[in-house]
Amino acid sequence: MSETILRRILDHANRADPYPLYDELRKTPVYQDPGGPFVISGYHDILSLLHDPRVSSDARNLARNTNDPLGDSEDETSSALPPAFLRLDPPEHDRLRRITNRPFGPPHSPRRVEELRGELQGIVQELIDSIEDPGSFDLVEQVSYPFPVTVICRLLGVPREDESRFHVWADTLAASLDPDPDADPGERLKVTQDARMELGMYLAGLIEERRRNPVGDMLSDLAAGGHGQDETMTTMELLSTSALLLVAGHETTVNLITNGMLTLLRHPQYLAELREDPALAVPLVEELLRYEPPVQLVPQRSTLADIEVRGVTIPKGSSLWLVLAAGNRDPERFENPNTFDPYRKDIQHLGLGSGIHSCFGAPLARLEAQLALSELARRLEKPRLREDPPPYRQNAVLRGPRHLHLSCDGIRP
Repeated sequence: MSETILRRILDHANRADPYPLYDELRKTPVYQDPGGPFVISGYHDILSLLHDPRVSSDARNLARNTNDPLGDSEDETSSALPPAFLRLDPPEHDRLRRITNRPFGPPHSPRRVEELRGELQGIVQELIDSIEDPGSFDLVEQVSYPFPVTVICRLLGVPREDESRFHVWADTLAASLDPDPDADPGERLKVTQDARMELGMYLAGLIEERRRNPVGDMLSDLAAGGHGQDETMTTMELLSTSALLLVAGHETTVNLITNGMLTLLRHPQYLAELREDPALAVPLVEELLRYEPPVQLVPQRSTLADIEVRGVTIPKGSSLWLVLAAGNRDPERFENPNTFDPYRKDIQHLGLGSGIHSCFGAPLARLEAQLALSELARRLEKPRLREDPPPYRQNAVLRGPRHLHLSCDGIRP
C-alpha cells in the first residue's frame, strides 16, 4: 500500500469517488500513516472500537501531532465555549447528552420528532415551490441547505423573524467547515469567530428569555432545568449544546439529502419507484446512509490504553481514525457492497455511528431526508443532472457536493 493512502483520501482531487481508495485501505485493516494516526477501515473493527471505553473522544486526551493530516484539531464549535458533549467522555458526556435528550426524544419526549412531520413537510413544499427556473437550479441552495437549518430553528424555538439571522450564521459556520483553499485563512478565521460570537450572544439572550417565559420549545425545556443540580446545564454548557445542534445537526442532513438525490439520479429506476411509493423512502434512506454516508470518517480519537486490533497493538495515547464509509462497504460484512440496493435485507450500517456517540439527531435526520427525497421524487418532472460528478466540498469528513445543479421539465403541484 502506498504510504500516502490517507493523504490521498483527504486529497480533494479524489473527493468525487473515494471508494476505490477505501477498498485499497481495507487491505491493511490497521494502517498507520507515517508518523501519524492509526486508521481502521473494517466494519467489525470499527463497530467494536465505537463501543470501546478505551477510545476517547475528548480532544484534551489527544496528543498534538504535527504529522496529523488534519492539523491540530477538528473544527470546534467555539474556542470560547466548553467542549460540546460530542467531544467529551463519560461521565460528562453522559450527563449532558441525557439532559439534551429529555426534550428531544424518548423516553421523556417520545413523539417530539414525529410531531414535526407536518411542519417539516410544509417547509419542504415551500422550498420546492420557490424554485423559479426548473430548467436550471441548484438543489443545495434551493432545498438541501435551507431545509435543515430552518428545522433546527423551529426545534430550538428561534422566533420566525430571527430565522434569517440564523441562516447567515449557519452559512458562515458551514464555510469554516469547508474552507476555500484560495481564501485568506486569517480573514476566514476572523469572520468565523465574529459569527460564533454573534451566535453565542444571541443564544444567551434567547436562553434568558426562555428561562423567564418558557414557551414549550426545546430551548425552553433545556433552559428550565429542574432535574437536580447534576441534571441542569450551566449557561455555557447550554450555549455549547445549542451551537452543536445547529452545526452538527445541519451539516450532516445537507449532505444526506444531496447525496441521496445524486444517487437517485444515477439510479433512475429507484427514483421512479420512490415517486410511485413514498414508503420506499424509509429503507432507501437507510441504504443511503450505508452507501453514501454524510459523515465519512471519525478522526482524531485517542486511545486511553493499549488496544489490540487484528493482532496489531495500538499503543496508549495514539491518534485513531475510524473510516465509517470504508466499513460500510466492507465485503466481509455486506454482500455486493458497492451496489446501491434500497431493498437490501440487512442494512446495519455505520452511517450514523454507534455506541455512546451515535448520532444524537438520527431520528430527525432520517425524517428530514425521507420527506425531502420523497417530495422531490414526486414533484420534479424528469429531473436531470447538469454535471456529473458535481463539484464537491473541501471537507473530507463531511463529504457532499457543494452544489448539485439540476434541470427538470417542470414542477408538479
